[in-house]
Amino acid sequence: MIGVGSQDIERKVLAIMRILREAHEPVGARIIARCLKNSGIDLGERAVRYHLKLMDERGLTRLVGRDGRLITAEGLEELDSALVRDKVGLAISKIELLAVQTNFDWKSQTGQIPVNISFFPKDKFKKALHEMSPVFKAGLCAGNRVAVAQEGEELGELRIPLGMVGFATTCSIVINGALLKSGVPIDSRFGGILQIKKHHPVRFVELIHYSGSSLDPSEVFIRGEMTSVGQAAISGDGKILANFREIPAICRAVVEEVMAGLTETGMGTLLLLGNTSESVCEIPVELNKIGMILIGGMNPVAAAEEAGIKTENRAMSTLMDYQKTINFEELL
Repeated sequence: MIGVGSQDIERKVLAIMRILREAHEPVGARIIARCLKNSGIDLGERAVRYHLKLMDERGLTRLVGRDGRLITAEGLEELDSALVRDKVGLAISKIELLAVQTNFDWKSQTGQIPVNISFFPKDKFKKALHEMSPVFKAGLCAGNRVAVAQEGEELGELRIPLGMVGFATTCSIVINGALLKSGVPIDSRFGGILQIKKHHPVRFVELIHYSGSSLDPSEVFIRGEMTSVGQAAISGDGKILANFREIPAICRAVVEEVMAGLTETGMGTLLLLGNTSESVCEIPVELNKIGMILIGGMNPVAAAEEAGIKTENRAMSTLMDYQKTINFEELL
């Protein structure tokens, strides 16, 4: 454990180290404070500098230049072994936080939307677009809104590493946020691998409950080479990334209205909306609730991975202004 005082301080230190680990380059106190705020931790720039100084003294970070910091090997080791209880359920916490922060208004098409960020090698990005195109055309994504950034630029709060191209895809949490703003409570159950036959969903063959995972299920399934999204997009048979949610049955009309509005803006693909208290794709649904299957936002990236293009992924990673995204077709 990091001996810096109370458990609250320890969690703030761990949060700072997570930001440094994901940055891939020196980061200053101002950017760290802004990232912490987006994660629900209100820590001013001056307080961040204080924590960074203590972390330098303990060998967890090192100063680069005037204000930049890098996480050290010792810091990475500490982060990997930190507070198991904080890691459990991290995925559901990220979903809930991003849903609350999402303020997109589908009627005016303004506001921020949650996105996944993927890093592609510069020399492989053109091929990646070719592999992802059928997936977008088949609608096997959480929406057709994307964004691209070159090395050194930013997507949301993430800076693109050297030699890479950043690619943002719409995250299915946009549906959580839109429903939440419309007064509909939504229970995010799990992410999984959904079997598709003749373009229709059949059953979940793998699943990871959000409440018991520290990682986004999509990242796990992509890394484990467990998908066949490209095949599903072309032939209608394969295994894709999907998410399972539940809503109160009484809210069905509101959900249908919101989903229709999101679809018009190029976001929030709903694959299936079940009937009251009835199982959906062999998944039991609670009494007086309706099951929903949402298509995973990382499916296009999974197709690129299936084609041998290695990626670095940050699912459910940040928010972006809707106006800064474009239709995928515009990239082609």
